Amino acid sequence: MNAYDDIINLPHHVSRKHPQMSMYQRAAQFAPFAALNGHNEAIEETARQNAESYEVDPPLE
Repeated sequence: MNAYDDIINLPHHVSRKHPQMSMYQRAAQFAPFAALNGHNEAIEETARQNAESYEVDPPLE
């Protein structure tokens, strides 16, 4: 006997109190979270500042 045999064929419950979420709202709820917002810009700015401070050796002939 499967653990879910008693509920597998029951109809899907639809709440009378809470309306269903739209597909847009549901997608937004599970959208990726940008915890490091602006992190890439900070890295690029640091790289730019460091690139300006390096001296370039003349090419070897």
